[in-house]
Amino acid sequence: MKTIMVVDDEKNIRDSLEGVLRDEGFEVVSSENAEEAISRIKSAPPDLVLLDIWLAGMDGVTALSEIKTAHPGLPVVMISGHGTVETAVRATKLGAYDFLEKPLSLEKVVLTVSHALEEKRLMEENTALLDRAKKKYGIIGQTAAIVGLKNDIRRVAPTNSWVLITGENGTGKELVAWNIHLYSNRSGKPFVEVNCAAIPEELIESELFGHEKGAFTSAVSSKKGKFDMADGGTIFLDEIGDMSLKTQAKVLRILEDQSFERVGGTKKITVDVRVVAATNKNLPEEIKKGNFREDLYYRLNVIPFHVPPLRERTGDIPLFVRHFLEEFSRETSKDVPTVEDPAAGMLLRYAWPGNVRELKNLMERFVIMSPSGVITTDDVPSYIKGDVRSGQESPLGRETLRQARVDFEREFIMKKLNEFGGNVARTAEAIGIERSHLHRKIKAYGIDA
Repeated sequence: MKTIMVVDDEKNIRDSLEGVLRDEGFEVVSSENAEEAISRIKSAPPDLVLLDIWLAGMDGVTALSEIKTAHPGLPVVMISGHGTVETAVRATKLGAYDFLEKPLSLEKVVLTVSHALEEKRLMEENTALLDRAKKKYGIIGQTAAIVGLKNDIRRVAPTNSWVLITGENGTGKELVAWNIHLYSNRSGKPFVEVNCAAIPEELIESELFGHEKGAFTSAVSSKKGKFDMADGGTIFLDEIGDMSLKTQAKVLRILEDQSFERVGGTKKITVDVRVVAATNKNLPEEIKKGNFREDLYYRLNVIPFHVPPLRERTGDIPLFVRHFLEEFSRETSKDVPTVEDPAAGMLLRYAWPGNVRELKNLMERFVIMSPSGVITTDDVPSYIKGDVRSGQESPLGRETLRQARVDFEREFIMKKLNEFGGNVARTAEAIGIERSHLHRKIKAYGIDA
């Protein structure tokens, strides 16, 4: 049962409101002054407050300010017998849901209360959905590159700047795009994804901009395009490097003035859209080859983000392994399997050409195909074993100096930790670095200390 608080210094008003609200199925509590009401709200917040403006002692507008500061999501409806436009405007700016004048229409009171509570419910539901989305699309990783990426997302998301995300297939570019949207001021609006590589050339214009009935043979009705659907929100142009030059020119025109015409139409449609694009291609090289427009590249590349491949952040591999094993175990109602150290070592040393997507698929296979609940080297696919045996096991087998250094440091730290029984302080002293520095390296490399 919803609780309504009535704050009014006139007893007959309180009694009248209590009676009609109880008849509507609400629980009602009353206060004759603002000080008592604020104290009661602090101990047991109601679902809505009906607050008179003219009260003895603290006035209603001051009380409204205190209530909204402490409980911003609590709807407050102001009541006044002789309010002014200036007072109503001030109350609205402070967060009042509505403004009712005396003598009160009890029907209007009930309708206003119902609308306010419904709006509160929708806001709470939207907040819960947003929280679930942030959890679902959370970026996993504790290595320096990923921590920096997360921080950059939080800085850029509240702005309206356009973003170009680069990275290999399977690295998580879509997750970055989702996070930019979820932490932006547009999070309550649509997030519309467009896979530019998956839409046939003859259909992409209709998909992006929509079409009018009869625009072409199969256009039996009008259809909104992706830009139209994303109005107020974010449009994610994935694999934009695969878009044809003809379509690139039309997209550039939209990006410049945020307006377009549907295929077969003459009416100009204006939208407010934030554009986030992604590609696995080297666009400057594609420009040199004549495959991508230079002006479109500079229009999109306002804020560049790069998602590093998994082989460059191997310290995050144990986190991904644990996360995906838990996820697929929940989905299949199985116990979470454990990974033996030799098998875990193979996963750490593998190059992961398919990046996080490849690792995720392998973890799903482990959960389904490992009945013992323990993942051993026998469960590790032969192509991973072959990659390790072919030289990836040694830092000397790495292609870059950076990766060789990472491998050497990880193996060296693991060896020294074993020598000192996992004692971080003694290990740090022995290898000549600060204990805090060693702790950071242990965390970055995913070492179990």
